[in-house]
Amino acid sequence: MLIRTKYRTEMPETMDDFMLEGEILRDALDKIAKINQLLGGNKLTLLGVKTLLRNVPANTEITIVDIGCGNGDMLRILADYGFQNNLKLKLIGIDANNFTINHAISLSNKYSNISYQCENIFDKAFEALKYDIVLSTLVLHHFKEDEIIEILSVFYTNARLGIVINDLQRSSIAYRLFQLLCFVFRLNTMSKNDGLISILRGFKKEELIQYSEELDFKKYTIHWKWAFRYQWIISKI
Repeated sequence: MLIRTKYRTEMPETMDDFMLEGEILRDALDKIAKINQLLGGNKLTLLGVKTLLRNVPANTEITIVDIGCGNGDMLRILADYGFQNNLKLKLIGIDANNFTINHAISLSNKYSNISYQCENIFDKAFEALKYDIVLSTLVLHHFKEDEIIEILSVFYTNARLGIVINDLQRSSIAYRLFQLLCFVFRLNTMSKNDGLISILRGFKKEELIQYSEELDFKKYTIHWKWAFRYQWIISKI
């Protein structure tokens, strides 16, 4: 079957349903986190955070918000990094699915500097939230073009230091490799179908550049990284 990747698909994913809950969702969240870690996705986001913190005094309290935080694995990695490097990190996970938030809370109870909020990022409450750094790891592709512009505008307005985005390259090779991963990791049907749609909802580099120009971002970098990811760092410093 020919995989067409010229344009982003608008096919919905099962996980876009904020009312979804149960063991199938929990299994999907945990396996997505595991695959992301094994393929270096978490490292990519952490490197982005390090870039934005490069010239920030170590004793400064830094608030980092993780959008679509899933099971909270990225926040726990950041918390561990902060403890190891004597950083004062205040970490907040945001997700619109209450079941997901409760699962993340249960996995993060040893971390006093991590909190979670069940919130839709298009609501006024989120629009009022201020932070130093905002993260979007494998989340931006879930949205349509006009929503992406709206979200990024809010992020840029409310972030003091900048934005770190880690998302998928839209590629037929990535699509085929993910089919292989589905077999290796024995992903459930929902995870398999959503993962393949996610790749078709991913991005080409020129699209990220277009967003940057439309929003008049002054300082940003976009780098392709393994495994078929883009690291997009938008700096305000």
